[in-house]
Amino acid sequence: MEPQALTISLDEYRERRRRVLESLEGAAAVVLAGAEIASDSRQWRWRTDRLFWYLTGIDHESDAAVLFDPTTEDPARRITLFLRPRDPEAERWDGGRDPIDSALKAKTGFTNIKRTGSLPGLLTEAARRTKRLACLHPFTPYNAEISPDLALFRRIGEHVPGVAVEDRTQLLPAMRAVKSPAELALIERAVAATAAGFTAGLRAIRPGLREADIERVITATFRELDSEPAFEPIVGAGSNAAVLHYQDSETVVKEGDLIVIDYGAAYGGYASDVTRTFPASGRFTAEQREVYEVVLEANLAAIAAARPGATFTEVDAAARAVIEKGGYGDAFIHGTSHNVGIEVHDVTPDGPLQAGMVITVEPGIYLPDKGFGVRIEDDVLITETGSRDLTGAIPKTVAAVEAAMASR
Repeated sequence: MEPQALTISLDEYRERRRRVLESLEGAAAVVLAGAEIASDSRQWRWRTDRLFWYLTGIDHESDAAVLFDPTTEDPARRITLFLRPRDPEAERWDGGRDPIDSALKAKTGFTNIKRTGSLPGLLTEAARRTKRLACLHPFTPYNAEISPDLALFRRIGEHVPGVAVEDRTQLLPAMRAVKSPAELALIERAVAATAAGFTAGLRAIRPGLREADIERVITATFRELDSEPAFEPIVGAGSNAAVLHYQDSETVVKEGDLIVIDYGAAYGGYASDVTRTFPASGRFTAEQREVYEVVLEANLAAIAAARPGATFTEVDAAARAVIEKGGYGDAFIHGTSHNVGIEVHDVTPDGPLQAGMVITVEPGIYLPDKGFGVRIEDDVLITETGSRDLTGAIPKTVAAVEAAMASR
C-alpha cells in the first residue's frame, strides 16, 4: 500500500500569517517572493523565497508578495496576497494561471488577493497610516545588495516623511526553527527516504565503481519514494573523503578506500541531511577504525549535549572535546551543527535551542596526508527533555556498518 501523501494544511499557513500579523504590534510589513531571472538553463525550476513559501505554500510565482497591514479598517484586508498580472502570451509557454475569484481564494487560503500593480499604493498608504515599517527579510552584509523589503522601505521614506523602519528579522526564523507536528512528519518522511537511499547505496558499494555510480543509486531510491535530492550530494572516496565539499564524483573506488556520503532527501519541501562513512572493502583497517571510533564518540557526545536551553556552541564543544582528546583537534575544521527544515542549512534564530528544532550533528576528522576522512552526521530533534536522533537507524557503529556491508 502506498503511503499517504503528506502536506502542510491551508489552516497551518493561515495560522502562520496570523501570528506574524499579531507579532508586528501595529507595524506594516511585506514578504516578497522574489523575481525569476530569465535564463536558458532549465535544469532547476525557479523557487519563491523560502520565507514567502513558509507563509503561503506558493511556489514558482515570480514577483508575488504578502502585505501585512494591521491598521487598515477592514480585518479581511489586513493580510493581502499579491500576484503578478496574467499574460496570455506567457501562459502559452508556461501554462495557464488562475483568475482572481472565489476558487483562487479557497485554493490559497487568502481572503484578499490583488495584482502586484496595487502593491506600491497600498504599501505606501499603510506606511502613511502606521508610520512604522517592519523588516522581515534577513539583512545582508554591507558589501551586498540590501534586503528587498528594506529597499522598498527606503524608497517609501522618500515619499512619506516620519516613517520608522524596525528590525523584526528574527520573527520568521524563530517561527520556522520550531517545527509543527505536520512539519516533523514531512521531515521524518524525508528521513525515511534518505535511510532507504543510504541502504541502497551501501549495498552498491564495491571497488571498481565510480563515486557517481553510488550517487545515482541513492538518488534513484529517493525518487522511487516520491522524494527529491535536498542538495547536491557529496560522495568522496579515498583522499576525496577529506575534501569537505567534494563535488566531482568521477573517481573510481579502490580497495581499502573509505567513502564519505553526505546526502539527503527532501519531501514536501522539507529536507534531511545525513553523512555516513563506509569502507569500500567491507571492513575498516585498524587505523581507519581508530579514527572512526573517535568521530562516532564525538557524534554521540554532541547528541547528548543537544537539549532545550543548550547553545550550538555547547553542542560543538561536546564534539570538539572528544576529538581533541583523541589527538585530532586540528583535523576537525568545521562547525558541528546547523538547523534543518525548509532549507538544508535552515534559518537560525538568535538564542538557545528550543524543543521542536531539528539540527544536524556532524563531527568529522579529515586526514588528506593519510588519504581518508571520516564524517558522521545525524538529524536530531530537540525534545522537551533532551533530543531524539531521527537518523540513528542508518548504520553508524563499526559493527553495524560492517554487518550491513557483509550482508550485501
